[in-house]
Amino acid sequence: CFCAEAIYKAQAETGEIKGHYLNATAGTCEEMIKRAVFARELGVPIVMHDYLTGGFTANTSLAHYCRDNGLLLHIHRAMHAVIDRQKNHGMHFRVLAKALRMSGGDHIHAGTVVGKLEGERDITLGFVDLLRDDFVEKDRSRGIYFTQDWVSLPGVLPVASGGIHVWHMPALTEIFGDDSVLQFGG
Repeated sequence: CFCAEAIYKAQAETGEIKGHYLNATAGTCEEMIKRAVFARELGVPIVMHDYLTGGFTANTSLAHYCRDNGLLLHIHRAMHAVIDRQKNHGMHFRVLAKALRMSGGDHIHAGTVVGKLEGERDITLGFVDLLRDDFVEKDRSRGIYFTQDWVSLPGVLPVASGGIHVWHMPALTEIFGDDSVLQFGG
C-alpha cells in the first residue's frame, strides 16, 4: 500500500512519527474485516470506520476485531449533520455519541468549539464528557439530562479537527484538556 510506504519513508527521513488512518469502511462486515487485516499486515496501527454509514452492528464487529488485534479504531461521523443538525427532526449528537460508545471505538470527531467545526461550547463539552468519562452528573445546561454511569464500558477520546491550526492550541487544550486528540493539517 502506497500510504504505508509513504509513512515509513517519511518517518525514516524525518525521525518523526507519522500516521494515516486506513479507511476500513465497506459495504459488508466481511470486507471491513479484510481491510483491517490488511492494515494490520502493513503494520499500520490505526484504521478508520465511518460508523453512521457503515452501521452500528458493523462498527461493533470492527471494534471487536481491532481490540483483539492491537489496532486503534478511529471513528468518522460523516453524514451526522443530516441527522443531528435539524432542530425539527433527527436526533442530537449526544445520542449518536452514546450509541458509538456502546458500539465501540477509540476516538471520534467531536467538533472543535473553535475553527471550522464550531459548536456550542457547553453542549459540545457535555457529549465529550459522555464519550470520555466513566461517570457524568446530570447538567441540563450541558445537555446531560440524567446522570450517566458507564461502569466499566471503555471511553472514547474526542478528536478536534477541521479548520484548526496552531493558534487554536491554547483554546483547544483549555476546552478539551489533555485527554483528547488534536489533528492539524490536511
